[in-house]
Amino acid sequence: PWETYKADISIDVEKHHKPVKFMDKFAYWTVQALKIPTHMFFQRKHMCHAMLLETVAAVPGMVGGMLLHCQSPRRFEQSGGWIKALLEEAENERMHLMTFIELAKPQWYERAIVFAVQGVFFNAYFLTYLASPKVAHRITGYLEEEAVRSYTEFLKDLDNGSFENVPAPAIAIDYWRLPAESTLRDVVEVIRADEAHHR
Repeated sequence: PWETYKADISIDVEKHHKPVKFMDKFAYWTVQALKIPTHMFFQRKHMCHAMLLETVAAVPGMVGGMLLHCQSPRRFEQSGGWIKALLEEAENERMHLMTFIELAKPQWYERAIVFAVQGVFFNAYFLTYLASPKVAHRITGYLEEEAVRSYTEFLKDLDNGSFENVPAPAIAIDYWRLPAESTLRDVVEVIRADEAHHR
């Protein structure tokens, strides 16, 4: 069993946080650098790209929530709702990944890539969050902006017939409370909205 979630697809998916301060620029260019090998490797292989994106996207909420959870009793302070919000975000990203695993049926080597990327990114993000939570959150914002762009490209390829618009898996229909006849396009649209909210 899993919790259900209602996506708000009315959000502006074009919004961009312009990097002005040095730390914003550092976060932005870090994400841009990470994007280059990913795009070279996956190109238009949307399912594999989505699995990698969601593997990485599931980390920030968990790391932030975990560190704030440890910090709260240590400092005898409330979190202001941040722990719950970050852990809910991590769960939402995990459901994105579970959905794409259901759709893509990854091979062993694709699962190995997911495992390796998550291990490297988790530790790098953990250290970044310890050094500067603000930079870590800004990196997450720019990662989510890239996810929104990636899913927009996915939707374009679904619309122009370059990618088959298969029926939505049961896990997605149940989680997002989608109509029974929903398709992959509907799933990608709600996932893109989720990413825009996380941004």
